[in-house]
Amino acid sequence: MLSASIDGAGPTDSHVLAQVEQDEKGLSQKAGDTAEITNIGWDEPPDAIEEPLVAGLSNEDLWMLIRRFDKQVYRVQAVPDAPVQRLDLTRKDDDEFSPDKLRATLERFYVTVIVGFTNCIKHIARLRSWKEPRRTAIFCTACLHSREIGNIFAYFLSWLLDLLMPATLVTLIALVVYPPCRSLIFPPAPIALVNKDTGGVQKPMAGILGSDDSITGAPEKFKGEAAEQEASNLVAGVASVAVGSAVGKHDQGVPEDAPLDKDVPDAMEIVADTADAQTAAHGRVPADSHDKTRQPMKQSVMDAANLSMQVVGDITDTYEKLANALSPTSPFPQMSPRLRLAAVLGPAFLASTLTSCYVFMKLSTFLIGIVFFGDPAIRRGIAQLNSRFPNWQKLIQLQNSVLKGIPTNAQLTVTLLRIGEANASPLPPPPTTQDKVPSRPASLHHEEIPLGATDEEIKQAALVKPDDHVQEVQALPEKSHKRTLGSSILGFFRGTTASGVESKRGIDRLRAAVGSHQAKNRVGVLRDRGKKITPGGPVAFDARCKGKRGTVIIDSSKQPALLYFTTDTPQQGDEQVEHRKVGSVLFTMPVTDIQEMRKLGGMGWKGKLVVGWALGSKEVVDGLLITGKKPGQKHQLTAMGTRNQLFNRLIAIDGQVWASC
Repeated sequence: MLSASIDGAGPTDSHVLAQVEQDEKGLSQKAGDTAEITNIGWDEPPDAIEEPLVAGLSNEDLWMLIRRFDKQVYRVQAVPDAPVQRLDLTRKDDDEFSPDKLRATLERFYVTVIVGFTNCIKHIARLRSWKEPRRTAIFCTACLHSREIGNIFAYFLSWLLDLLMPATLVTLIALVVYPPCRSLIFPPAPIALVNKDTGGVQKPMAGILGSDDSITGAPEKFKGEAAEQEASNLVAGVASVAVGSAVGKHDQGVPEDAPLDKDVPDAMEIVADTADAQTAAHGRVPADSHDKTRQPMKQSVMDAANLSMQVVGDITDTYEKLANALSPTSPFPQMSPRLRLAAVLGPAFLASTLTSCYVFMKLSTFLIGIVFFGDPAIRRGIAQLNSRFPNWQKLIQLQNSVLKGIPTNAQLTVTLLRIGEANASPLPPPPTTQDKVPSRPASLHHEEIPLGATDEEIKQAALVKPDDHVQEVQALPEKSHKRTLGSSILGFFRGTTASGVESKRGIDRLRAAVGSHQAKNRVGVLRDRGKKITPGGPVAFDARCKGKRGTVIIDSSKQPALLYFTTDTPQQGDEQVEHRKVGSVLFTMPVTDIQEMRKLGGMGWKGKLVVGWALGSKEVVDGLLITGKKPGQKHQLTAMGTRNQLFNRLIAIDGQVWASC
């Protein structure tokens, strides 16, 4: 399937690993025996796919990776050379800031770093509480059975023998090299069920234990959804700079002709205008009319937000790389990343056994003095390094040294998508549902939750009390029927706004009929919620181009694969471009010519706000802008409900090296 030759070096490690023959095969890898594209579960319910799609990874974990990838990556550019770390989707140095990108970064930071550190804090609380006396005693002192691997961290014994640092490093090496000892030293328990203050059992914040890996314990239909919803609600509650993020300003890419975008006021400008109104009310001159500090300070805030976004992104990347090094996913190497980390900890362990506390303190204070007072010498040394080794700063970065070749979750997802393309069996998209998540508890095995509590205590904490559930259900109708003057006024304006939106749609259809390019791109961007999309992949995708409804098709029978849009309705199994009616094909492009892909919001961020508020039965359908090698070779696909599915196929189908923008 790849037009770029994979010769052992490959464009990136991701391209190479996607072609490697695996001993254990999943459903996608088994389908590689056929030359034609195989449908392995597109538009099928998740229960219909009984076999793992990719070996070594459950389908729920795979869908969680793809779902988060769809939210995280929305603009990529092809670069000529592979980066130092030999993986795609590295961020460009000129990565531009937008509140929507900040929102995606913060959500990703929450579901990976914050949830992980919360779990760590609760493990510490469990140890300190002595509610699991056997395990805490092993950590505290080597008083129990020596066969327990936990006694290598006997704290007071190590302290007494001046071996605290070596014992800590040995424990870290054991955790890195031998994964089974992780669950032995740190037995897992649902995060929401553990009280961070007492280390005992608590009632989850959601009132029910419906998920194991979320802080609130809220119910979820598919793995990871509860934590993702927590992250979304967290960002939505952030004030000030995050106002633009909470409403999704610059949602993906905003089309230049986005309807309603110019007519709806900017939420961030409303904040500034409100401050001016407050100033004027006190008899002072509003800052907007004379203050020369507003724009510089606003720019400073945006620069700081951009820097913060990059720092948070780097922290999250490092966290994900460490997690994927400790628990690698096939086809990435299983043992070498752990051995590499152990090789770093090993010399540190030897040094700690040979260095006394006195020598360690003297060396530390000496280095502090050098850093504080040795600025001239340090600057000269850095200048010499820059002249002799221009890229030394990049080479010593963790991602280019110790963590080189270890993927982030997004890089892992691209590799898994490429495995599907290499075997002519594209991975199906994650299942979605519009139904309300049922308030039922997750399956519990009480004997596997070592929290020093009885089964009855765990059951009472994890389940919803019947009385509370009844009261909640009875309270809902009263709240829904209560109508105030404010709600009546809002209802009036909502109806007026809805009529205005519908009028705007009618005008756009008329303008599109007489040839308006901007109006054509707005036709069909609204549709009824829950409407079935046909076709929805893996070869043909429903879309519009220049206002005309049709199908965008990937013709894999060509070398290289060909992407084209047609207004002709293809029969299943007959997707070749030469079989289309004359004049029905609006554009064709070899997949190898794609240089940039950018996801576009269907109506702009403010238009989405209006539609979401006024038209509850409608949803905005987004689009995709594809840029080729030739000047002016841009094709905008609109009203595309399967936009993410096409994007994921195009990003994985060929040999381009992608950078994230």
